Amino acid sequence: MEVEPNHATGSIDSFAVTGAQDSRTGAFSSLGIVVVKTEEELIRDALQGESEAYGELVVRYQDRLYSAMLHIVGSADEAEDVVQDSFVQAYIKLDTFQGNSRFFTWLYRIAFNNALSRRRRRKADVSIDASKEMSGKEPLDRHEAPDEPLLREERIASVKAAMERLTDEHKTILLLREMQDMSYEDIAVILQINIGTVRSRLSRARNQLKEFLEETLSSEL
Repeated sequence: MEVEPNHATGSIDSFAVTGAQDSRTGAFSSLGIVVVKTEEELIRDALQGESEAYGELVVRYQDRLYSAMLHIVGSADEAEDVVQDSFVQAYIKLDTFQGNSRFFTWLYRIAFNNALSRRRRRKADVSIDASKEMSGKEPLDRHEAPDEPLLREERIASVKAAMERLTDEHKTILLLREMQDMSYEDIAVILQINIGTVRSRLSRARNQLKEFLEETLSSEL
């Protein structure tokens, strides 16, 4: 993803990344010397008008953010749009970033809100297990039993049915913790609640999901 600020209009179309760059770390090199800037340095440079600095932040976090948004919106095209829009919004609002959390946590909150808005507009829920299947986190076993694909589909359908009965509040916190493996601290920042509320809400969400799953499975017997 390459974006470059349009200084004539003040809008942000893309952020160009130039120079010799390590595709794994996002670091730039000069004369064989690799210089890896800290997140704070990149943000400072970006605020001073260096588009390459923000471009490096894009390189560092775009894949991780895309994977996270795919779990929420359930569509590769929509996830890409959410990521693009969120990086643009983050660039525009970069001077409001206070550094009280990691940049990715702040960026994630922007993207998360964008993704939820899209999901609400199309009124479609994406289950945790369906998202895992889509993102390839659970690859197919070439040596599985003949009936395993059907059993797996039935399990996914059961979880999806249970997830659809959860409130948005409970779905959201399960997604952040179980799918994104977010810390309680980061979840608190993203949802703007305290850590105690994160723990209690997560506990209620897990219990409710377990209850709904048991009901779903018992009704199928």
